[in-house]
Amino acid sequence: MFGEGDPHAPLMVVGEGPGRDEDLQGRPFVGRSGQLLERLLQEEMGLERKQVYIANVVKCRPPGNRDPEPAEIDACKPFLEQQVDLIDPKLVLTLGNFATKVLLGTKEGITKLRGRAYPYRAGMLVPTFHPAAALRGGGEVLAQMRADFVRARRLLVPA
Repeated sequence: MFGEGDPHAPLMVVGEGPGRDEDLQGRPFVGRSGQLLERLLQEEMGLERKQVYIANVVKCRPPGNRDPEPAEIDACKPFLEQQVDLIDPKLVLTLGNFATKVLLGTKEGITKLRGRAYPYRAGMLVPTFHPAAALRGGGEVLAQMRADFVRARRLLVPA
């Protein structure tokens, strides 16, 4: 599963990898996490799913929905880099640890990295929690995600 959306989108959203629902449908972010992602895009950025490009670090669902292993990330990274090259977004919004660490080339965790924007290629990168973390972690995580989406909107459409 390589991704979907507007190939000329100014915003590219990058997650970890397909889950069960995504694997069954062959589309990224279609389960509960995808529903929350779509809601946050609409409510905090005024964007519909079809206006962004959505991709994942790993292109296949890891067995048992476990975390991707370093070899799997390394095998898929050239595809992700080529996607970023082709889409050439103004802004990349990373969802969770894996996407953020891979694209920023860091070992720092999402809790320390979120809350800011980082220069990335010719644009910017805004890290936030994965929607699954908000579904598990409740209101505080969701509020922080909303703030990150607002930060991303301001970078896309300066006041």
